[in-house]
Amino acid sequence: MMGKSDHMLAQIATLGPIGRLPAPGTMGSLAAIIIGVVITIYGGIGSLVIAMIIAVVVGLPAADAHFRITGIKDSGAVVIDEVAGQWLALLAIPYTAGANQAYITAVIMAFLLFRFFDIVKMGPVKMTEDLPGGIGVMADDIVAGVLAGGVIILAAAGFKYL
Repeated sequence: MMGKSDHMLAQIATLGPIGRLPAPGTMGSLAAIIIGVVITIYGGIGSLVIAMIIAVVVGLPAADAHFRITGIKDSGAVVIDEVAGQWLALLAIPYTAGANQAYITAVIMAFLLFRFFDIVKMGPVKMTEDLPGGIGVMADDIVAGVLAGGVIILAAAGFKYL
């Protein structure tokens, strides 16, 4: 039986209207990048870690609720998973006071790399997608975020970028 909490969770899963926009995964990722940068600038990396954990903890039942309402397991309208994965990629970027050119470039890299791994779904990203329920919905984006963050860390180390 579905209740008010399922409908509220389904709204969280889609970030309200964002999940109904054209290219919802990209729009959800873009919203996540903007919000993630604001959280990092004003609250620090620790605040972004807490926000990411909350996105995962709330995202799991939210994705399940959206499925119960729509019957679509991994609907493109569900973008809370993009938020968690995108924020995970952002955690690979060191932030010092002031958003300088290197930081902004790294944020753009995090966005593009995350979207690449999320769309292409190679290797471990594809494998986690088949996990049941909200776990499968969230897991592939979390793995995509880890891969994007790993590339950023390697680029920063190899090219002394950040």
